[in-house]
Amino acid sequence: MRRRHNSDKDEDKQKSQSPTSSKPDSSFRCSEKRVLAFCLAFRMVNSVLVQTYFNPDEHWQGPEVAHRIAFGYGHLTWEWKQGIRGYLHPIIFVPLYRLLALLHLDTPWFMMRAPRLFQSLFSAIGDLYLYKLSAVLFDDSVAKWALFSHLSNWFMFYCFSRTLSNSFETVLTLVSLYFWPCMRSSSNCSFVSRKWALAMAALACAIRPTSGITWLYVGLFQLLMAHDRFKFIFLEVAPIGILVLGLTCILDRFMYGTWFLVQLNFLNFNFLSAGADYFGTHKWHWYFTQGFPVMIFSHLPFCVAGIIYSKQWKLCGLLAWVLGFYSLIGHKEFRFVLPVLPIALMFSGYSLAAIEDPGYASYKGKKSSKKHTRFPPKMGVAILILLATNIPMAFYMSLVHQRGPEDVMNHLATEAIHGKVKSILFLTPCHATPYYSMLHHNLPMRFLDCTPSEEKGVLDESDRFLTDPVPFVSEYFVSEYAKNSSLPSHIVLFDSEEQKLRNLLISFAYREEKRFFNAHFKVDRDLQASIVVYVQIR
Repeated sequence: MRRRHNSDKDEDKQKSQSPTSSKPDSSFRCSEKRVLAFCLAFRMVNSVLVQTYFNPDEHWQGPEVAHRIAFGYGHLTWEWKQGIRGYLHPIIFVPLYRLLALLHLDTPWFMMRAPRLFQSLFSAIGDLYLYKLSAVLFDDSVAKWALFSHLSNWFMFYCFSRTLSNSFETVLTLVSLYFWPCMRSSSNCSFVSRKWALAMAALACAIRPTSGITWLYVGLFQLLMAHDRFKFIFLEVAPIGILVLGLTCILDRFMYGTWFLVQLNFLNFNFLSAGADYFGTHKWHWYFTQGFPVMIFSHLPFCVAGIIYSKQWKLCGLLAWVLGFYSLIGHKEFRFVLPVLPIALMFSGYSLAAIEDPGYASYKGKKSSKKHTRFPPKMGVAILILLATNIPMAFYMSLVHQRGPEDVMNHLATEAIHGKVKSILFLTPCHATPYYSMLHHNLPMRFLDCTPSEEKGVLDESDRFLTDPVPFVSEYFVSEYAKNSSLPSHIVLFDSEEQKLRNLLISFAYREEKRFFNAHFKVDRDLQASIVVYVQIR
């Protein structure tokens, strides 16, 4: 804000030399409010339209844990028993659940949609800070089109409003990048801004320790540029890092009942012992050849052009660094690199701004003064291509593909309200559906365990079932009846296994109650076209 005290002559000189001439603060703040309001409305609609199942962690590592804290029942996966997960992320949803219970709104509809609606508040903040970061690095025109690219990208629509820790990590990453002086074209951040950047980065690392990959790059960049390196390390990085780590350790100590350094356990399992490889591995180049291109989709050529012509090599380097580092890890997932997808989409926004104004040439530090009353033909074609490819993909993936697990839990929750469900057995790959956080009834439930074994080659319970379902279920029914003199009232399974088990289920007095569509193409090992509910005939 010291620039406000410069003379008019100096201010004009700065504007003429800078590639971005900013509007008055009051006008920009008004613009920010409009952007936030629009993004909030967009993300809330987005969250309601997301009705499919993407990744087990969305439910099992967030809302499921929060449900257990808020209502006293919910399942903790093996990660929580080994102290690999921290409570900082799921604790965010606890006030939401308690508010729903207080208002008597903890119905199946709200239990299914409220967590994503809540996440949409944070997602909108991420959208706003992408806009602000683009305006700082480039100008309002690029910020406008960067936001368009971000909102129109199918994967951001599909994933950003989900209750994944990666979604929250992405929000914190965007907020932190906005405040980092080293990421700006001109170092105009105050000392306080750098503290905010460090605080947001520390929180991101507390929620997802692998976020440290991003901040190692940014931190080293800042260290090289800083004149006050001693102050930066010992008076900013160390105190803020220790404070955030200390608070999260206290929270975990309170929730676990014992001391756990969760971040160390997480890194040890996923990196040092390669425990995550148990859940599958990909080739080293997967993020470059398949993963990230699928995520960015038709924005890819615009992104590449934006990188080349914008010459923002620091951000480009961050993008390459994160993708390259994650490529060294055997276990790969789309969501792991979600925090850098908005950066790539920012470059797409740069290309669109250049198409809108053919005289735009930031490499010369200036823009064309020509005013356009309408988009040039190339602009219309570019927008049409992006919308025509991303909108169908976003709607199909959010409304159609793998909606079975959500639909079946919504059905069981409704049936449980009327007392029709006594107990449930899930004969599916483990964590293939939501659990208590969506059922919201304290009923006996059982799913097939897939806790990683310390011995290589030993199949877990889920794998043994999928290898040969009939003898596995026969043995389970005999042992379950011997222990409880009763069998589950409801059984949930995919049609690929149901075809093999139908005769056995009928012999134990089960009949098909409901069948829900799930997918048109292969998801895991087989085509899981539908998910079926069997009920025991009384």
